[in-house]
Amino acid sequence: MVGDARNVGTMLLEDGLLTKEQLERAVAAQAETGLPLRRVVVEEGFVDETDVMRAIARRHGTDFVDLADTAIDPAAASIVPESLRRRYNVLPIGFDDDALVVAMSDPANVLAVDDVRAVSGRPVRIVVANPEAIEEASERLARLDESVSELAELAVGDEEEAAGDVAGLESAAEEAPVVKLVNSVISRAVSDRASDIHIEPGERELRIRYRIDGVLHEVMTTSRAIANAVVSRIKIMADLDIAERRVPQDGRVAMRVNGRPIDIRVATLPSIYGEKVVMRLLDNAAAVGELEELGFLPYTLERFREAYTKPYGTILVTGPTGSGKTTTLYSTLAILNRPDVNIITVEDPVEYRLDGITQVQVNRKAGLLFATALKSILRADPDIVLIGEIRDGETASIATEAALTGHLVLSTLHTNDAASSVNRLIDMGVEPFLVSSALDTVVAQRLARRLCERCKEPYEPDEAQLQQLGWPDTEPPEVLHRAVGCSHCSQTGYRGRIAIVEVMPVSEEIARMAIERRSSEDMRKVAVEQGMRPLRRDGFAKAALGITSIEEVLRVVV
Repeated sequence: MVGDARNVGTMLLEDGLLTKEQLERAVAAQAETGLPLRRVVVEEGFVDETDVMRAIARRHGTDFVDLADTAIDPAAASIVPESLRRRYNVLPIGFDDDALVVAMSDPANVLAVDDVRAVSGRPVRIVVANPEAIEEASERLARLDESVSELAELAVGDEEEAAGDVAGLESAAEEAPVVKLVNSVISRAVSDRASDIHIEPGERELRIRYRIDGVLHEVMTTSRAIANAVVSRIKIMADLDIAERRVPQDGRVAMRVNGRPIDIRVATLPSIYGEKVVMRLLDNAAAVGELEELGFLPYTLERFREAYTKPYGTILVTGPTGSGKTTTLYSTLAILNRPDVNIITVEDPVEYRLDGITQVQVNRKAGLLFATALKSILRADPDIVLIGEIRDGETASIATEAALTGHLVLSTLHTNDAASSVNRLIDMGVEPFLVSSALDTVVAQRLARRLCERCKEPYEPDEAQLQQLGWPDTEPPEVLHRAVGCSHCSQTGYRGRIAIVEVMPVSEEIARMAIERRSSEDMRKVAVEQGMRPLRRDGFAKAALGITSIEEVLRVVV
């Protein structure tokens, strides 16, 4: 123990984390208490535990991971029995090719490494984590496994008969194992930064997947027998009809997860093996960020700023579902939200609550649609109006008229690029001369994954390959970065997402082309000549800055 204390103490001293006087006091306290020196220096307040563990990781030539901020692969954790995990305070957290990535608080424990290697039958790659964090993560996984096991034991009898017993389903959905399982699935999804939870019954099993940074990851596969109880529990939480399983339903859940307010949009979809449930997680705390954080580079941001600082006109944000359109609009509203401005939104549904803004939710059952709500909103003296989505000609016409009568109108539209939006509005029935007068700026965007800052790898690109990819005529970069994968990013090489955007102001020439009903391609060429940076070029600019990879840009941009 004394030898171990001296080794740890020498390491902390050499790393500048302890003074000689503090080390002497810590060694004396360690001799009295018998506690490990690394615990003594933390309890004495000489150094933070995370700094100690980072120093240990550096000394052993490995990584430190913050388990509270790391997605843990349950398939990896299940390889090592819980008893062995508890004995050595270790936790498998993922895979690195064929190797099992194992978090340990003591990487010098060769006996633990040998036992994990023997049990798993795989090579082991060690990372270092705080001992308390390992215990907490192991306990969380154990509770989840326990809930699944308890629920599977309760799910007995004929499944079809149970599915038809509404009272039985409601009772089962209120059982403690079901509640614990659903709460654990949601809590873990929030911890793993998931945007969606997919609960999918199959012929023999129930599969649960999380969408993280735009990509689905399977996190659990369990017995199909628990599917009805799990789905019913979620439907009860969202105030849906558990007896109705033949048609899709939509609902909403508001709850606090780890002290954070989370809104969950729930959608059910009947399938041949039962109801699939998709839950979209809306984190109010993380909803609104700076436009620079979202991915607006200075050149693009300046063009967009010229649009949203005008007192009237229409700004459209376009792109496919899940491309971050609403987030961009909310971030813009946060900039415009001042005491002297009246902002009203109409949304279906309201995704995030914003202070100081009047938000109206579409209610189809009551006949409150986008068009009818918009008519009422314009009588409420707004300065700025946000329309969740322009879906039909009537909404498009009212939005256009609002922009022409002195309001700043922000909305979204489903088109592939900025130039296509002009003709899309005309196709909806808005007169071309009105579109040319009301439409001020169109922003098209996609979401690409950010490279993990801890493991991204620089490389020198091949000039011929860049030309083949259509790299702009500007000077090609000397260095690009590629995804590698580490424990911090769950071996994906990416962590978080960034918007790739193109901003097209509707100039006089483009407005004239709209009246002449010229093609979207013609408008696009003029917009590029006038300074618009197309989606692919904006993506390449972010790749040159090391924010994302060329492969990721090509994945999301045609």
